[in-house]
Order: sequence, then C-alpha cells, then structure tokens
Amino acid sequence: MIDKSFDILVIGGGPGGYVAAIRAAQLGLKTALVESQHLGGICLNWGCIPTKALLRSAEVHHLIQHADQFGLKVKGVEIDFKKVIERSRGVANQLSKGIAHLLKKNKVTVIDGYGKLLGKGQVEVNKTTYSAKHIIIATGAQARVLPGLEPDGKLVWTYKEAMTPAELPKSLLVVGSGAIGIEFASFYRNMGVEVTVVEVMDRILPVEDEEISTLARKAFEKQGIKILTGATVKKLDKAKDSVTVSIEAGGKKEEMKVDRVIMAVGIVGNTENLGLEKTKVKVDRGHIVTNQYCGTDEPGVYAIGDVAGAPWLAHKASHEGVLCVEKIANVAGVHPMKRENIPGCTYAMPQVASVGLTEKAAKEKGYTLKVGRFPFVVNGKAIALGEPEGLVKTIFDAKTGELLGAHMIGAEVTELIQGYVIGKTAELTEAEFMHTVFAHPTLSEMMHESVLSAYGRAVHF
Repeated sequence: MIDKSFDILVIGGGPGGYVAAIRAAQLGLKTALVESQHLGGICLNWGCIPTKALLRSAEVHHLIQHADQFGLKVKGVEIDFKKVIERSRGVANQLSKGIAHLLKKNKVTVIDGYGKLLGKGQVEVNKTTYSAKHIIIATGAQARVLPGLEPDGKLVWTYKEAMTPAELPKSLLVVGSGAIGIEFASFYRNMGVEVTVVEVMDRILPVEDEEISTLARKAFEKQGIKILTGATVKKLDKAKDSVTVSIEAGGKKEEMKVDRVIMAVGIVGNTENLGLEKTKVKVDRGHIVTNQYCGTDEPGVYAIGDVAGAPWLAHKASHEGVLCVEKIANVAGVHPMKRENIPGCTYAMPQVASVGLTEKAAKEKGYTLKVGRFPFVVNGKAIALGEPEGLVKTIFDAKTGELLGAHMIGAEVTELIQGYVIGKTAELTEAEFMHTVFAHPTLSEMMHESVLSAYGRAVHF
C-alpha cells in the first residue's frame, strides 16, 4: 500500500518539481511527487534538452558545409532528417530515465496522475486523496495561443510539433522572435529551409540589449533568414499542404505562402483544473502570485517555476524549488532569489547570453555607466575556431564598480555567461574582474578585455 500522508507533496515533475522533491528528501522530509505525463517536464522532454540536440545537428551540418575553410574536403553530404529527430528524442528519453533513477535513489514516492487541490492540505490524484503539510505547485506552462491563429498540429505548429516533423518543410514562418522562435528559425535555416521570422516588437530578441539584438539580426539575415519587425500576423489561410499568411507591417499588408507556421508567442502558466478555487491562492495574468520564498496566500501551498511567472527558465524553476524547500525546512542562510542575477540564453547560431540590466534599462534607473565592449574578431581562440563574429559587452556602475549587466553574442557565450553570473552573485566589482587571471588562448579572455575596455584599459583592442 502506498503512503497517503507526506511532509511535502510536489505537483509537477519538471525541472522545478523534481529538484524540489529531491532536495526535500535530502533534508529528511517524507516526499511525494505527482506527475501526469513524463518526468523532467516540458524542459527535458519537449524543450531545453531535445532542442539543443536538434541545434547540435544543425551546427554539425553547418560546419560540414564550410569544411573547406578548415582544409577539409567533404563530398555528398545528405540530411537524414528522421535520424536527426530520433537522436533528439533519444537524448530526451535517456535523461527522463535518469530523473526516475534519481527520485528512486532519494526515496521520493512518485505518483502517476493529475494532482488537484482539495483544500486543507489535501490533494486528489486518480480519485485517491493524499495529505501533506506542505504542497508545492510546479505545473509549468503551455504555449500561448492567439485567437484566430490557433495551432492545428499539422500546418500550424507549436514547439512540440516543430521538434518532431516527419519531414523538412521547404519554407517556414516563425511567429515570435524570443528565444524559442529564434532557436527554431536558426535550426531550420541551417538545415536548408527558407525561413521568415515575424516579430510584433521593433526588434528581434526584444528582452536583450539593443546592441546585441541588432548584431543578432545582421547575423541571421546574413544566413538568409528573412526578418519582419513591427509586424503582425492577421490571418492564416490553410490549404491542403500550405498556409497563406497575411502580414501587416508599417501600415502595409503583404501575403506570404509557406509550407508550415510555428507559433512562438510566449507561454501561459498551467493554473487550470488545479482546484485553486478551493484555496486562497491568487492567479494574476496567467500565473500564481507568490512571495519571495515562493509562498502563496494559502498557508502551506507554494508555487515555483513557469506557473509562478517570468522569467520562464528551467534554471529559475530549479533554484526556486531548492530555496522553497529549504525555507520550509528552516535551513540556515536561505536567500530570496535575485531575478537580476538569473542568466538568459538563446542557443541559436550565433548564441546569445545575458545577465542583469541592459544599457537602456541601467540608464533609465539613473545609473552613470562605464560600458565595455570586446569583439570576437580580435580574439585568438575565436579566430582559430573559425568563429570571428560576436561581441562581449559589460555594463558597470561608474560610482561603485558594480557589474550591472553583461551581454554577449557569438560562439559558446551560453557557457561563458556563467562567469559574470558568479561575479554578480558574489557582488564583485571591476577590480576583482581585472585582477582575475584568464587562461590563454580562450574565448573567456574576451570577458576580461571587455571589463578592461569599460575603464579604458583594453590591451588587445
């Protein structure tokens, strides 16, 4: 007989939920995890991980096409698209099994089914009632749907269909230029598809620093991606195997015929059918309202990850899971999460990564700035890799030396950004960055030079 009473019960097995469950078990709390579909959630099964596998295939294809630049001759390259998809799914399945092993190892009780709150510390799963002193909602989010532009899974895709098509389309329209939209645009373009991106804002990657967005647009257009900003999709007319898209931009209308459309216009929290109406939990604009320790207005009920609002990032969810559980367990030294210290990454070609304030946001907050820049084109490692396009930009408070923000575009910047994240978390100033020895030859040397540049001390530029 399965236990029905727990110290902590987590609803949702994504990167927030399963991490919270494991940390709770580590702290000696009797823990259960409720998951209705697949351990690892959207991120592991249909998001972060499988898309990176797809992008890796596209990157390898891109490198092969430019093999002559490295003194190599390659003939007869063909794309086995079915195998590309199979590899992506295989990576996701491998990691999902790994999550199951970790939960078993930590003695977390896994309950298959859909959890619904009954109030007073009770949750119903498959008509069975479980009780818990603390309930953590980690139900994630789903793709936002615009009226009149609803995905049908065949001609108009969400991220899920975009990851598992039976064959490559010849042409594709991506609606939305956030991280999800741009990653799919980059993947399909590097696989040879004609790609157009439509963005309602005046620039792509609108949450990034304007300078980085501008460089990204130039890089993507150079690759052959057509980009329409300040544009709105008004109508989708579906034929048997194509879609005619009506677009309005700058007061002008145009029509475009494409094989497929990907809708990537954001996400909304999974707050429905959770029984929240039986609690004091508040929902605002599609997400659950929480305090700095993830608590809701209902005593003993918490929310973490995408369902608790932006930024919609797996690493944010995992961190919230840990701090939420540690606060419940009264672990010493638990700190609220500083959102300005959460890195954001886009794994396109080129990659984009950032943390903290953009230059515009820092100025709007009244800071006097020291801004440093260092281009990839003069970095020895970047040139040797054949990746000379990119920029590292750092923004400091001129009065205190505090690192306010860091913004990067180019090869492997999603790995490099963590150096600045650590610096922000540790509250380092420009002095510590300047006095740090960076290995040579590495891409990370550009991080050092960008800091030096902010203070007029760059050596190699």
